[in-house]
Amino acid sequence: MTLAVIHPTMLAMHRLHHFPDMKGMLRRLIFAVWIGIASAMVVWLFRQSMYFLEGLFLGDHSGSLVAAAAALPPWRRLLTPAIGGLLAGTLLWAWQRATRQRPSAPTDYMEAIETGDGRLDVSASLVKSAASLIVVASGSAIGREGAMVLLATVFASVFAQRFSRSDEWKLWVACGAAAGMASAYHAPLAGSLFIAEILFGTLMLASLGPVVIAAVSALLMTHLLNDEQALLYTVRALSAPQPVQYLLMASFGMLAGLAGPLFLWLMAQSSKIFQRLHLSPPWQLALGGLLVGLLSLITPLVWGNGYSVVQSFLSQPPALLFVAGVLVYKLAAVLASSGSGAPGGVFTPTLFVGAALGMLVGQWYGIWAWSGDNIAILLALTGMATLLAATTHAPIMSTLMVCEMTGEFTLLPGLLLSCVIASALSRWLRPQTVYRQSAAKAG
Repeated sequence: MTLAVIHPTMLAMHRLHHFPDMKGMLRRLIFAVWIGIASAMVVWLFRQSMYFLEGLFLGDHSGSLVAAAAALPPWRRLLTPAIGGLLAGTLLWAWQRATRQRPSAPTDYMEAIETGDGRLDVSASLVKSAASLIVVASGSAIGREGAMVLLATVFASVFAQRFSRSDEWKLWVACGAAAGMASAYHAPLAGSLFIAEILFGTLMLASLGPVVIAAVSALLMTHLLNDEQALLYTVRALSAPQPVQYLLMASFGMLAGLAGPLFLWLMAQSSKIFQRLHLSPPWQLALGGLLVGLLSLITPLVWGNGYSVVQSFLSQPPALLFVAGVLVYKLAAVLASSGSGAPGGVFTPTLFVGAALGMLVGQWYGIWAWSGDNIAILLALTGMATLLAATTHAPIMSTLMVCEMTGEFTLLPGLLLSCVIASALSRWLRPQTVYRQSAAKAG
């Protein structure tokens, strides 16, 4: 019996076969980059369409719905959201009537990833996005980013069905969702962790590589399309929190852990009230828009998703009573819009409610010198992160989201501590998240 001598080169070639499939890795890289770029373009087109409709409906090209509302006469401020709701509701109602007997895939990308095979109903999703575009451009207090992410995932789903195997469809839809969030919020890490935390268990950790690549590609393309690299929210530079401020941030995390379930309960109750009226979709959305219009007669700040109001709060904190009044009226507008079924997201409205609540508490803390400098802004940012964590049960994503949107990474340890507290308390009080609640309502 003779022993064969194995040449070192042959041994190296043998080991190479145990390495990952380089061709498959390169293919995934290219797909992830392409989905990221395309998602950014889809989000950009939606945003440009929104600006066009705002100019058409409101005669305003500033991009600020609050500024547009302030410039309108009272009767137009009252009726515009109602007319927008009526048009969007009619579109949804007509589509439902036309396709009543036809089974369809979901229009919720969460459902497509968790329980489906990654396919979305393209036609229904486009109609839903068009309805969202109408209600957003007409002033309803609902998030525009929900439709942006949906359109990004629709593209990813169509692309996946055309160019990949069926066992990869969920992965590419997840890439589209992360890329859509990165484009809408300028937060690629948070967009990636959105997939990891909220859809935990449905994706292998190794699959997050393409998700991160898609999200970063989307952010770079967004900067290229907008010809800028500005942060989503501009905040005066904050120093690292003092020890006492860490304690205040953690205590606010407990408050957010209570406020998150209350916010979800209020949205659920608002939806039930509208459903008890037994109105058809056109009149139900019109009623929600009319309520927003009535509230805007008190203050135009209730229009839109709350982004511009948060920015103004962070730039120059207003008086405590002013913040309290805006919080009450804006919260009522958000509940009217979401409860009526206006298509859109509640991600950005949640950020507003958290920021206003945090600034309210921060203004009160600011009475005492021991609370430190810029406590109102610090707790406003803490409120954004913690209320988001309390409604999504995703503390890491919520922490990184606020850090990436504002560039305030010195707050990361304190925000992470506060978000973990808020998420744990909220999960104990109400296991259901804002996404599970929306899915249940849709079902």
